Amino acid sequence: MKRYIGIDLGTSSVKLVLVSEDGSIEKTVSRSYPISYPKDGWSEQNPEDWYIATIHGICELILDTDKSSIEGISFGGQMHGLVALDKDDNVIRPAILWNDGRTGKETEYLNEVIGKKALSDYTANIAFAGFTAPKILWLRENEPENFEKIEKIMLPKDYLAYMLSGAFATDYSDASGMLLLDVKNRCWSREMLKICGICENQLPRLYESYEKIGTLKKELANKLGLGQVSVIIGAGDNAGAAVGTGTVGNGACNISLGTSGTVFVSQDDFFVDNSNALHSFCHSNGKYHLMGCILSAASCNKWWAEDILGTSDFRSEESQCEKYMGENSVMFLPYLMGERSPHNDTDARGAFIGMRPSTSRKEMTLAVLEGVAFALRDCVEIAKAGGVNIKETKICGGGAKSPLWRKIMANVLGIPVIRPQIEEGPAYGGAILAMVGTGLYKTVEDATNALVKVKDITYPDPQLSKKYEEKYQLFKKLYPALKSVYKEF
Repeated sequence: MKRYIGIDLGTSSVKLVLVSEDGSIEKTVSRSYPISYPKDGWSEQNPEDWYIATIHGICELILDTDKSSIEGISFGGQMHGLVALDKDDNVIRPAILWNDGRTGKETEYLNEVIGKKALSDYTANIAFAGFTAPKILWLRENEPENFEKIEKIMLPKDYLAYMLSGAFATDYSDASGMLLLDVKNRCWSREMLKICGICENQLPRLYESYEKIGTLKKELANKLGLGQVSVIIGAGDNAGAAVGTGTVGNGACNISLGTSGTVFVSQDDFFVDNSNALHSFCHSNGKYHLMGCILSAASCNKWWAEDILGTSDFRSEESQCEKYMGENSVMFLPYLMGERSPHNDTDARGAFIGMRPSTSRKEMTLAVLEGVAFALRDCVEIAKAGGVNIKETKICGGGAKSPLWRKIMANVLGIPVIRPQIEEGPAYGGAILAMVGTGLYKTVEDATNALVKVKDITYPDPQLSKKYEEKYQLFKKLYPALKSVYKEF
């Protein structure tokens, strides 16, 4: 029996799954690490913490396993983070993460001075504060001594791949979120490299997500008791989750309710929406996808429950909320870390509105879940306006475990919400990519068709969907009404 390791390098922890060739998960391991917030709006991590947590995780994962059966390792990882190494392969500074908001000035320069049209021509996307290119510009301006030391620029999961295999590599899906890749032509953009003041030899070699980049370093393999295990480059977390949920056909949709929230729409052909409100990226199956990302999703619920209410019993908090569905007078804007899609506003902030003396804790809890769903619908509406026909959606991420949240999503979107049997998203997607990369399956589609099964489906209720349609129309008015005051906070 052949086995494969999928690694999901998340924001708060790394999750590893051991998957047999029949697609079943034999074991799951999770290891956490800290996040640093040096200043308001900043978000950093030490890449070495990722590596240490991953190695310890692998040791635990394979402890009671026939180690000779392990064929391949691959990844799904948090996107956009800037990892910079010097000539001796030392990490120059903590990684600046995807949800870091320090690059407002650089993002404005790219969008307004270089120009959104030029950026879209170069990369198929405009600048967002979380993207890697604005971080490079910030580093050049604010830490020139560190900028001058840069020998290698890589993304978080690529740092793991480099430490495990020695291959300086990335994949097209993850590279798409750097604002350095010519997405349409699948190559580095010479214009963007010049703008950022970097050279192509500072960037990794590009691969498809399912391609092998090497094998485990010999001394590491010996330490772990493994053989020449293949390392497949893997994908950005959302493209990895799309593989893990079987979202690979034209028009297929997946919604991820993780720390951030995403709407992922698989496309056979390259497409850019007129306003660049959605990201146009390469997919991990060798094709393309559209993606909308809201910076705070399940993290909103975690903040509300743990930090404000002082409980981690999410299920208890959600009990009896259902009776308020469609009738809730409270609304929540989930912009705790600013917002990316579709507003692209680092100054945006979270807000409750509509509270009365009679407002209950349950209504506010429900409002948090509904606010995230409304924000994700903003992204869906842009895709639909571009002619994309979304008939149903898969769902994954920690928030997908909530029956209430799945019901809200189905009725806010007005489409069936499908939960896959295996809910490990990027980690499971990484294991599937390892299967393709080692030859067990010929294509990603072949693998997902064989392995991804449906656990349950939540269907919308026509009457409830009608009520949520009215609520959504009100929600759409809130951000424009508050935009002018956000800069005051």
